[in-house]
Amino acid sequence: MTLELDTVTVSSLSATLLILIIAYVTAIIILPKNTSSIDNLSFIWLIFDALIHSILEGSFLYHSLRFTPSPPWLTLSHGAGSSTAPLALLWQEYARADARWSLSDPCVVSLELLTVFLAGPLAVYIAAQIVRRDPARHYWIIVLCTAELYGGWMTFCPEWLIGSPALNTSNWLLLWVYLVFFNSIWVVIPLLLLWHSYGFVARRLRLADRIGKIE
Repeated sequence: MTLELDTVTVSSLSATLLILIIAYVTAIIILPKNTSSIDNLSFIWLIFDALIHSILEGSFLYHSLRFTPSPPWLTLSHGAGSSTAPLALLWQEYARADARWSLSDPCVVSLELLTVFLAGPLAVYIAAQIVRRDPARHYWIIVLCTAELYGGWMTFCPEWLIGSPALNTSNWLLLWVYLVFFNSIWVVIPLLLLWHSYGFVARRLRLADRIGKIE
């Protein structure tokens, strides 16, 4: 099966690239010139992460939820698949690979509530800690990265256990770009940041332990 790169496809990929460029430019403007390479890259990732969660995934929640003035205050709507708004079209494009994102899948919506309202703001908070060079950021990096990894697992594991009926892997774009590449980003980078922050915390704890024994 072949899939042509139509206007929606190109626009969707371009939107993601634009967000990355914004994160990169933000780092150039905000970070001090003597910021380490690892903190520079971490800052770019955190701003990119926050923007993806708040703008793109926030739009997914907007199209997936219905707010009412009386109980029940919050219910599922028809999802992004029923809208012609620009960001809804983006999710319809991604839904070619994973159909759940054009619908109001309860599991996905539940995870996105945490992602949009907790993970996104936390990423901004950690980015601010990097600017202030606050070493406490390593604790929050561990928290955020653990949440990102758990969110990815709970997004795909339930689907895998029932034979992946919502996933479409018949095309190189859908499989290798949408499903593998874009989702791997939220696995590989959190794992690297976890490893780095664990090393920092472990070294400081061991140093404090040696100093305590000397005293």
